[in-house]
Amino acid sequence: MDPQTETAAGQVLWHFTMSLDGFVAGPGHTMDWMAGTTFRPGLVEEYAGTTGAVLGGRAGWDAHPDPTGIYGGAWQGPVFVLTHHPEDAQPAPGVTSLNCDVAEALRIAREAAGGKNVEVFSPTIGRRLLERGLIDVIDLHIAPVLLGDGIRRSTTPGARPSGWAAHRAGPQGRGRRAVPADDRRSTTAHPE
Repeated sequence: MDPQTETAAGQVLWHFTMSLDGFVAGPGHTMDWMAGTTFRPGLVEEYAGTTGAVLGGRAGWDAHPDPTGIYGGAWQGPVFVLTHHPEDAQPAPGVTSLNCDVAEALRIAREAAGGKNVEVFSPTIGRRLLERGLIDVIDLHIAPVLLGDGIRRSTTPGARPSGWAAHRAGPQGRGRRAVPADDRRSTTAHPE
């Protein structure tokens, strides 16, 4: 499969790197555990080139209130922070705080993305969008580290399993892409 397919434009991607024990951030949203994690050549550039807007949550924004760090500074564009208290969110150029339903926040981000991808950088927002069937692709990179504590990708007690059919994805067969049984949305896991 062509790597461009993995980052094709116009989709809603729930995208993150996760530790072996299921954490997407350390305690307090720390990300220093990712130092030294490598990705296939050109991947960051692919994401930067196909991303039109980022939708994130307030806790992550408060921990990392600098949009110039997205993709190591390779990407610039509109960032939307979903929060119950936009009035006290730290302002930054290109960042809009929203206090609305998650579907409305996604609609706003998609409009701003101009036909490119909307990247969801929040486990909570991603989970809520997934529950509503609004995620097109889950792109998951596995880092070879055990954190033991932090922010989990998902904790949904009582959630029902959903069927996925997996097939190889990525250059040289790296990663896995799974397609839900009921539609064309997919998830790609990259064992880095």
